[in-house]
Amino acid sequence: MVPMPSAKRPASPFTPLDFQLVLLRRMADHNPDLVEDARHELGASIADMREANKRWQAMLHSPRGRAAASRYRSILGTPESALTRRIGDLDCEALLWPVPLWPDLRFEVLLAPNGAVWNEWLIRTPGAPGPDLKTLEDLTPWSCTVDEAARAFAPARPLEGTAPTRWGLAFTAPDAAGVRREVVAEFTWGLLQRTATGG
Repeated sequence: MVPMPSAKRPASPFTPLDFQLVLLRRMADHNPDLVEDARHELGASIADMREANKRWQAMLHSPRGRAAASRYRSILGTPESALTRRIGDLDCEALLWPVPLWPDLRFEVLLAPNGAVWNEWLIRTPGAPGPDLKTLEDLTPWSCTVDEAARAFAPARPLEGTAPTRWGLAFTAPDAAGVRREVVAEFTWGLLQRTATGG
């Protein structure tokens, strides 16, 4: 008798835990120790993180993939809140989801009026107190978001990121001795990863 081919197991759902591992995978290049601690907190292995990232990339590049907003809803569920943001002359919708790893942050997906996704990153929870950013020493990894750094050290100049989920800011900030320094801050998924200073 010819054995019947085994049925292919359906892929398990991509969960909010998997999504957090994707966020961490992008941050591991800059802060491997912080990422390792966070991974342990989630009870996930390095292999789990790699697999989550592999599946995420497959979803992004699938010809039958969902639109970005639908993809986030299918993974993260119903948004915790939906806000209207005024960007120039346009009213945009901001969808916010909680991220257990960072209880005081939310993952924001910003939708253009035609439904296209303009931006996807971590922001401070609306109404939550942000960090007190006054000097270079306050700019520690994961301490602040792009918007918070830009406001604290205005005027800040946006820089092109080295990958789709990365952003940069250039600004001046005082060090602990009060000497103003040129700073380049790098962010992944909107969260500060590292800074480099000039003269």
